[in-house]
Formats: sequence, C-alpha cells, structure tokens
Amino acid sequence: MKIKANFSLIMLLAIVVSLLSSCGPSLDRKAGESGKTGWAYNDVDWGGFEVIEYIEQEAGPGLVLIEGGTFTMGNTEQDVMFDWNSVRRRVTISSFYMDEMEVSNLDYLEYLRWTSRIFIENPEIYRRALPDTLVWRSRLAYNEPYVEYYLRHPAYQMYPVVGVSWEQANEYCIWRTDRVNEKLLVDAGFLELDPDQASANNFNTDAYLAGQYDGATAGFQDLEGNDRNARMEDGVLQPKYRLPTEAEWEYAALALVGNSEQERIYTQKIYPWNGHYVRNPEKVNRGLFMANSVRGRGDYMGVAGYLNDNAAPTAPVDAYWPNDYGLYCMAGNVNEWVLDVYREASSMDIDEFNPFRGNVFETLERDADGNPIEKDSMGRLRTRKMGQITQFSEITQNDVNHETDRYNYRKSDNKNYGDGDARSTIGPLWIDPPEDNTQQMYNYDGNDPQTHQASTSLVNDNVRVYKGGSWKDRVYWLVPGTRRFLQETRSTDDIGFRCAMIRVGSPGGY
Repeated sequence: MKIKANFSLIMLLAIVVSLLSSCGPSLDRKAGESGKTGWAYNDVDWGGFEVIEYIEQEAGPGLVLIEGGTFTMGNTEQDVMFDWNSVRRRVTISSFYMDEMEVSNLDYLEYLRWTSRIFIENPEIYRRALPDTLVWRSRLAYNEPYVEYYLRHPAYQMYPVVGVSWEQANEYCIWRTDRVNEKLLVDAGFLELDPDQASANNFNTDAYLAGQYDGATAGFQDLEGNDRNARMEDGVLQPKYRLPTEAEWEYAALALVGNSEQERIYTQKIYPWNGHYVRNPEKVNRGLFMANSVRGRGDYMGVAGYLNDNAAPTAPVDAYWPNDYGLYCMAGNVNEWVLDVYREASSMDIDEFNPFRGNVFETLERDADGNPIEKDSMGRLRTRKMGQITQFSEITQNDVNHETDRYNYRKSDNKNYGDGDARSTIGPLWIDPPEDNTQQMYNYDGNDPQTHQASTSLVNDNVRVYKGGSWKDRVYWLVPGTRRFLQETRSTDDIGFRCAMIRVGSPGGY
C-alpha cells in the first residue's frame, strides 16, 4: 500500500509539472529597482518595465569562442608575389565566434533541402542556392566523377562544400541565423514547431522581431497579461551568423593565444601551427603533413602506401590537427571566403579596431506611420540604403535629406570610402576642385567618371577576399597573411567558407 501511495504521489507531481511546463515560456526576471530612478523592475504598478537577469552569450551550434585582442596583421612570410598588398600593421579584434570546421557538403545539403521544401512554388530560389558542380570540370583532366558525386554522395558528406560563390555563402549565413533562432524560440517555449511553413511565411528573425511572422506562437504574456513575441532584450535570440572579416579570419588562423603569456607574444607564427615547417614535429606523428596542399609539381597526395596528406583533392573538414583555438583546416584543404571587399592598400586605409572594408549601411523600408512595410517573397523585411528612395519607399525627399545630414550616414555604400576616389573622400582633393567633383582616374565601380566607359581593372567593388590556401595551392598560400580576390558571383573547386558571429557583452576568456 505504501509503495502504491508513493507511486500515486509521484504521478501526481509529474502531472503538475507537466501542466506548469505547458503554460508557455517563463523568463528569469531581475529583482530590484532602477539605480537611476528608483522605480521597481518587473512591477506593473511601477510601469511594468521588464528586465531579465544578466546572462552571458552562449556559443551557437558548431561555433568556437575566439577571444579578441591585439595582433600584428599582415604577411609573416616573404612576399614572393611582390604584390605588397598585406603590409604588416597592428590592429585590435573584439571577441567573436567562428565555426570549428568549414561548412561541409552535409551542412549545405541540409540548407538545400530546406530551401526546396519551403519555396516549392518558387523553385528559382532553390536553383540560385545550388553550388556549381561544374567547377570540377577541366579540359585536360578526367574530373567527371567529382562533378557527379562530390556534393551528394555519402562518402563526401564531411568534405568541404565548394562551387559556392561569396553571395551564396552569405545567403547560407542568413538561413542559418534563422534556423538557429527558430529552434531557440521553440526550445524556450515562445514558438511551436511549424513544419507547414511555406514561401514568404517562413521564420525569419528580423521579420519575427517586427511582428511579421505568423507562425504558431506559444502564448507568452508580459506582466500585464498581454501576448507578445520574444524580444532581443529577453536574451533568447542569437546575433546573426555571417562570414568572418579578413582581420577576424587572420587573427583566428594565427591563434596567438597559445604563444603568449601576460600580454607578451614570445613566438610569432608563420602558419596556424608553431614552427617554420609544414610537417608535424611531434614524435608520434613526426613527418606527417599539417595541412592539405601541393607538395611539389604533380604531387597532390603522395606515394601509395604512405600518402603524405591523405587527401586528393580535398580532405574531411575535421582532418589534420586544430590550431590553438580549436579550429580545423585554417590552412589548406579549401580557401575560404571572407567578408571584405579587396583593395591592394587595405592596410593603409582601414580602422585599427575591427578593421573591415565593405560596409553598406541600410535601414528598414517603412510606411508613412513608421512601421516596416510588408516583407518580400522570401519572408524577409525589405531594406534600402540610407539616403535612397526605392519603389517600395513611402518616404519623402525631405526624409532622405535628413538621413544624409546625419554625420555617420553621409554615404551608405562605403566599399570604396577613403581609398582615393573623389566621390568617397570627405574633403576636396584640390584647393579648387572641379564643380562635378571628378578626377582623371578610374573609380572602383568600373567606370571612368569622365567618359563613363568601363575600365579593365579586375579590382572593383564586387571582388571579395579569400584566404587560407587549398588542396591545389603551394605552401606559400597557407600563410594566414596572404590574400587573393575573386568576383563575388564566381565559384571554384578550391574555395569554401565557414561562418562567424560577434561575441556580445564581455570578451569571454580562458
């Protein structure tokens, strides 16, 4: 009888817990009062200002914390190409997160599956996301098996995805942000899992925060009993996934955290590992290659029976040894896209804190009442460049003039800001400049300002940096400071990518 009574009590407690857990999400609200006004937090009688207890940001799936700091950015090896495009300079990087491994074929196939399922009525979106498998094709080599099997065969699941352009990599980052945040909201009880999403009615973080997502909510209520969505102030949502900046990527690749003591860097690195060689010096693995690259002319993998890097052409994304941040394949395997627009003299004209070239400042498209206008066919909020009127705009020219009068928004597209062209410079280039503020040179947008004829330079506002070296590169390109560029719409068989995310709040630490 006693056993049955205890069992009944346990069942009753389980039912009560189940009922309580089904009443929607609850947040750990902060107790106390404002230090500036004395008004109580989380009290309806005192205004109902909701404040959540302090929490640290947690790493998203697949991410590793990269503790920020100062380092000397630029080439640590002899400039054998004589490009002089990576002059050494000291910069500071704030803490951020970065993918432990490159995005794999399996990761990208998950993205393709979601895209084909959600946009079944608009297959063009799926087609735009597809990698170009023809990057493997060569006129004088038999690479057709890679064309057919590399992306989709299970044997290549954990190999880095290639054939992805810079634009496609950015789209993947947007998609990943939304899927991670959607799961966080489901886990926290703000949303119910909705497998019937389709077309524009799919979860997008920005649209959700703006109240334009019509998914199945779980009925969270504020202090006054009103239903509301989660807010950024609740600490549930993660910041956006994105490509790392060039400075972030280089800082993470060098991983000087393992070569410093009390702010003193006692050994500068050439590669993501210690030493001046590309073979492992440790006794157990002595002589094995540290990365997947070309050893010499015609030698991409070594001799049968003892393959030097055990990869032809690429290797799994977790191959070889991680660097001191725990990141795999930061040298070799595949090159990786970064966020920056390429300029030869970036070291001369970027900030010392979080350096980056490529900012395009945008704002939400709003109606006459100041509310975001209806989202687009992909379920995303519409944006426009600051100081620009689009076909969706309901703003006036006076609104645009007001925006451009603001100090930080004189120019929205800053890809070529301050690098010598007349239109992006703050002040006049001459004591008595011409009225149209032009100069006798080609601008980076590809046009001669005098004749409006296209230039032939490969360097323009649409070329992006890639770094890291690959399976088809010589060892020189494995040095984190080396840099190359490619049109953002193009893809190759040796460029992949990994994602990053800003670290908010404290820098973290080890």
